Amino acid sequence: MSRSARIAAEARAAYKSFVRRRVAVFFTFFFPILLIVIFAGLVRTGGGGTGLFSQPPGYYVPAYLAVVVLFTPLSRLGSEVARFREGNRFEKLAASPMRRWEWLIAQTAINTALIAVACAALLALLAATGAQFRLSPWLVPFVLTGSVLFCGVGAILGALADSQDGAITASNGVALPLLFLSNTFLGPASLPAWFRPVTDLSPLSYFAYGVRAATYPGNHTGWPGSVGADYAVLLVLAIVAFALGAWLLPWTER
Repeated sequence: MSRSARIAAEARAAYKSFVRRRVAVFFTFFFPILLIVIFAGLVRTGGGGTGLFSQPPGYYVPAYLAVVVLFTPLSRLGSEVARFREGNRFEKLAASPMRRWEWLIAQTAINTALIAVACAALLALLAATGAQFRLSPWLVPFVLTGSVLFCGVGAILGALADSQDGAITASNGVALPLLFLSNTFLGPASLPAWFRPVTDLSPLSYFAYGVRAATYPGNHTGWPGSVGADYAVLLVLAIVAFALGAWLLPWTER
């Protein structure tokens, strides 16, 4: 079997595993939609200020997309790596021609495709609720690269966790703080002045900076200061996270 055939076969298996898990489908597609219906469609704060949901709905496009781009790969890859390890499936794969980076490419490819579909649905729903934002071509590379980045982080968490439950707990423990402290739902003005530079240490911040600058012009904050530069940082982080995630997979190669 060729390398491309091995990757395609593993991707098909990953897709079937995803659709069989109703909780995974719910949190990938319906949970973000529920957030939009509640906050963009019903609450409609947007009156200015610095608090949560105090900005116009278009300001929160990066935040809604981040729910999918962040949570789906962290939980999916983390639990999948832990599940494969507990079932000794990596040892079986290690005896085959498949390599660890090929397995991670297959898992990342199917998760990225599902995330892209979910993000497209979210953007359509946001537009239907009256949110004002621009459909920028930058959205595609940001969503794809962000998905790869957090697939790599998810693989790292799964490799370091001691069980599948531990991987899910770790992914939630990482995702929740990142979601609210990465210039998504809370802007820099909502945080103490001493803490604002810390948000630049979050990889999700560069996703939020770039997507917001591309879809909601005039609202770019933080370093490095342009859409292209934000994407460059995100891309470097994605390459590093993917490589480290592949290297840490509990593979028993012969």
